[in-house]
Amino acid sequence: MTRRMCSQSSDAHRDGSLGRPPGRSGDGAVGVRRGARMLIPDTLMLAVCSFGDELPSERVASAIAKGVRAAGMPAPDMCPIEDALPGDFDVRMRRARAVVVGTGRLERATLPVSPVFEIATRARQAGVPAYAVTALNELDVFDARMLDLQVILQARGTRGLSAAGRALARLA
Repeated sequence: MTRRMCSQSSDAHRDGSLGRPPGRSGDGAVGVRRGARMLIPDTLMLAVCSFGDELPSERVASAIAKGVRAAGMPAPDMCPIEDALPGDFDVRMRRARAVVVGTGRLERATLPVSPVFEIATRARQAGVPAYAVTALNELDVFDARMLDLQVILQARGTRGLSAAGRALARLA
């Protein structure tokens, strides 16, 4: 996995207050020391289900990944979902810059029993941004907000999924 280095000192406020609440002195302040470096992942995780019989999960993941790579991002971590999440899902998710959830249909009635709900919930709890790609979005704004999905893109077919991958690379 590729990671970019980010120097915190370059983002410091002119008064040196990075990591400190307004009005706090440098003594005992909680935060990041000047010159500290942290790793920011730049790899997306594609946790996708099938889009029907015509587009199994592996093909959906490959099409989105093609778009992500075409936009200049590194190859994503592809995690096709068939029945259950893999045992190492949480570890892989925490290593990702963001999680892209893919499913043929997003609808309120089936959401609580779908892998999408589980993935979005785990991402929210871990502080990992989540995006969605679907052929049919039947969620309202409130439902999307409850899942904490940053963006929901609609796409059909491999060309549409590749275009969604390019769009996600620009957003994430």
